[in-house]
Amino acid sequence: MSHARAARQLRSHIDSLQTMTRFVLATLALASGVYTYLGVRSLLDGTATLVFLAAVIYSAAVSVGIYGFWTYLIRFLPEMRDGASRIALFAVMAVGSLMIVAMSSWLNAAALAGSAAVEQHLAETLEDYTADLDQAHSNALGALSLLPDIQRASVRFSRLAENERSSGALTGTSGSGSVVQLLTQMSAQMNELEGTIQRSRETVANLFSQGQERLAAMRALVSGAGSVEPRSDRFAEEAVSLAGVIAALEQTSIAPSVARAAADLSAGFIAPVADGGNADLAGRQDAVMATVRESVAAQSAALSEAAEEIMAQPKVAERRYVPLSSAEAVLLYAGSFLPSWAGAISIDLLPGVLVAMLAVVFAAIRRGEEDMSEAERMSAADMMRALEMRQAMMARESGEPPEAPADAESAQSRPENVTALSLTERKRQEP
Repeated sequence: MSHARAARQLRSHIDSLQTMTRFVLATLALASGVYTYLGVRSLLDGTATLVFLAAVIYSAAVSVGIYGFWTYLIRFLPEMRDGASRIALFAVMAVGSLMIVAMSSWLNAAALAGSAAVEQHLAETLEDYTADLDQAHSNALGALSLLPDIQRASVRFSRLAENERSSGALTGTSGSGSVVQLLTQMSAQMNELEGTIQRSRETVANLFSQGQERLAAMRALVSGAGSVEPRSDRFAEEAVSLAGVIAALEQTSIAPSVARAAADLSAGFIAPVADGGNADLAGRQDAVMATVRESVAAQSAALSEAAEEIMAQPKVAERRYVPLSSAEAVLLYAGSFLPSWAGAISIDLLPGVLVAMLAVVFAAIRRGEEDMSEAERMSAADMMRALEMRQAMMARESGEPPEAPADAESAQSRPENVTALSLTERKRQEP
């Protein structure tokens, strides 16, 4: 009897919650329609009136569709008694849920987190441009790492020339001969190469400063207040300017020039003719100039190898900023906005929980009704109809006309219509 009583109570609760159920479905469908309107509006192009009408029509269709879909399911699925029918309707619910996600939920997510997703896109693009600027700046300054070697070579050649001039440290004979002339020439070439690299430093510094200014402006746009769409447009303008600065830095690298100059040191080496007054001095000068030639060749090879390593560094890939709408940004960065996606999907699919709850409740009711007797399952109307049928059967067995219902008896108690006779007809019948 406890199961029967619980079944009757559950049916009573379901009947009392009918209005609440319709209200919940309507509210959720309306909320989904509102956020769908906000999301789809960012995807449409055209005049303001056209965008408004199209967004309203689409969101209204979504709201009506969601309300109708869940209303049908909440009516039919809990009433299914066999497993095959129940599984079929659950499959239909799964397919319908996927369709709702496709036509509404992602737009709801765009309305909830679209602006934040666009700002994240701007922030990540800013990080990429910052890395590109740093890499281009590093590549442009790569030749500066050769300055210490070039300066040491220049100082060594200059010192050797001075020592040869003052004390004859190389040939044993002091004076400004051909050896001093050669060493001075090599020192001058090294100084010229050093000057070229030093002049490029100022150009690189100016370009890098311009790039830093562009990055500062882009950073202010990312963290700024207000609507994200105008900020995205200005960000795109700054990105184009910054790309130009990065390209200029790539072209400013002095490494190729250093590689050519280093090759010229050895290939263009011109040794002066020994000008010694006797054969012995001329022989010593030739030996020293041969040694200088080997030293210059070694220095040239080292500089060329270093310059090749600098030029072999990866170039900065060309980058182009692609603006995204709020819906596109939410899809691209979905992993960063899981709570927003969860809320957007829950608004649309929460009625599925109500359907499952009703399915469980109806199953419990059916189990409770199995323990009820036939009399307990009968309603008051069923009881009245059963009594009327019993009276009719008893009257048929006894041969008496069945008792008329109360309405029929009241109708029979009323006088029947009587047709009035005319006076002439009454006189004819008198004797």
